[in-house]
Amino acid sequence: MSLKAKLEAVIYAAEEPVTLAQLSALFAAEALKWKAEQEAARAAETGNNDEPGDAASEIEKLPLGLKADAEATPGTEAIPEPEAIAEAAEGADEATSGREEASPAMEELSKGADAEARKQARLKEREVRGILRGLVDELMAQYASDERGVEIREIAGGYRMATKVECHDAVRMFVRSLKPAMKLSLPALETLAVIAYKQPVTAPEVNEIRGVDSSAVFGSLLARKLIATAGRKQVIGRPILYKTTREFLLRFGLKDVSELPSMEEFEKMAALELEEPEAAADPRGGPEPAAETSGGSAPEFELNAAEDPLEDPVKIVE
Repeated sequence: MSLKAKLEAVIYAAEEPVTLAQLSALFAAEALKWKAEQEAARAAETGNNDEPGDAASEIEKLPLGLKADAEATPGTEAIPEPEAIAEAAEGADEATSGREEASPAMEELSKGADAEARKQARLKEREVRGILRGLVDELMAQYASDERGVEIREIAGGYRMATKVECHDAVRMFVRSLKPAMKLSLPALETLAVIAYKQPVTAPEVNEIRGVDSSAVFGSLLARKLIATAGRKQVIGRPILYKTTREFLLRFGLKDVSELPSMEEFEKMAALELEEPEAAADPRGGPEPAAETSGGSAPEFELNAAEDPLEDPVKIVE
């Protein structure tokens, strides 16, 4: 995979704008390798036969922003000649010969070496960022020229994928078409649970199990497409059968109804709750008072398909 493709993937995957410093930390070695390959290709095309150790050729290979620094401070990027190295070594020997206390001089040399190393690191960092900036600019130009709905923008000191301005109307219509969170009352949730476990089931059978009339609840569940008709039962009166739908599976994050907890699992959970009698009592030993709801109405349950259904598919909304 090319370096440009990797940069594109990182910018797309990042939630926050990606800075050149972050890209440089990730792709410094690949950026320098890419530059060397590009220079080798250009040298092969132009027939450049400069020797690798030629200082002038090394300076010419630097980016335009670094060429002046390298020429002003020889030895930072250019490779010195062997004669220069020998002369420098001889000069160092003559300067230090006959001196018994050489510690101050050694400290100065050490400080100079550290400063030189830091300067080399800054030059390398600047070079890498220049390479990456050029590649990102090429990506931005490609996205701007192509018939695409997204582009790369420079935002808050970094780069980020965003939709193009001319596509904002389409994006706005899509966002408005998203389904809002679905709210279910406790009676509706009880009726839906009975249908899910007893399907196909008739309305009289659900009423008998719940002990109350559920006619109004059926209309609400049908309107929200959580249940659907499944024919008629072959008995006197031929009542309508009801079953859950694909929307029910989507809302609760189920592969099929077989993933619903079994009755045995509910009995085990109820037994575990009964083994902890103190959990339902107050410190004085009396029963825990029931939670009051505003206006005396039953709480509602919210189903949000955008959340992870395996974690908490149903929320109580007071």
